[in-house]
Formats: sequence, structure tokens, C-alpha cells
Amino acid sequence: MGVRFDHVGIVVEDLAAAVAFFIDIGLELEGETEVGGEWVDQLIGLADVRADVAFVRTPDGSGRVELSTFRNPVSEVPAPSAPLNVPGIPRLTFVVDDVRALIAHLRAVHGTEPVGEVAQYEDIYLYCNVRGPAGVIIGLVQELR
Repeated sequence: MGVRFDHVGIVVEDLAAAVAFFIDIGLELEGETEVGGEWVDQLIGLADVRADVAFVRTPDGSGRVELSTFRNPVSEVPAPSAPLNVPGIPRLTFVVDDVRALIAHLRAVHGTEPVGEVAQYEDIYLYCNVRGPAGVIIGLVQELR
């Protein structure tokens, strides 16, 4: 049977804003649902879970992101905002057409700021990291060749 990557999950505070952020990067909304019940409680180790979930995917279908917000139980722990070198800080990277134009758009629409600067690696690519929903680091790569 082997192994196949299915998706990465991110818990966010504002599901609609998170979906809009990933759509602006270029992903597509795959679907939305509500989850709860015994199987969800067993799966994540919490009681009386009620959550709203949305899946977004890359246009070619090669990757998916599960975005969820919990109506119950609500966490009192803040989202991570640690530097990129802290173990366990999630980072997702996407290849995009124009890094600088996308950063300008994300700044204008979502208030997103780069973590560092746009950096060029030889003549191969431009790369920049930004903070996405819930503080997740989003890598944006523009292939130059």
C-alpha cells in the first residue's frame, strides 16, 4: 500500500479569514463541514468537540490544507509566534508566480508582513516567508528558471 501525503492541518481563530488567505495564495476551496461526536473526541483526545473545518488544495491537487476552528472546547493557549528556528514551528511552502506581487497583495488585504526579506538564491528562485493564519509560517517561492 505504501505511504501517501494527505494533508496538513492548522487550527485557526477565524476560519473565513484563513480560507481567504489561502485562496489569495492560489489554493482552491475543496469543501467545508462541521465535525463533532465520539469519533472526533477519540481522535484528538478532547471531550465534547465541535469544530468547523475547511479544506483548501493546490490547483493541481498535489497538496491540501485542513483549516479548523474549535467552537468547543476553546483553547486558552495563544497561537505560536516564535522565530523560524524554534523546533515545532510549522512552515508550509508554496511555489507562486510572483513573490513580490503576492506579498504586496497579502499585505494590503490581510496585513501580512514578511518574516525576513525576499531573498534570491542564485538564478534559481526568490524565496520569502510570511506569517499566515494562526502565526503559521508560509514560504513563498518563485522559480526563476
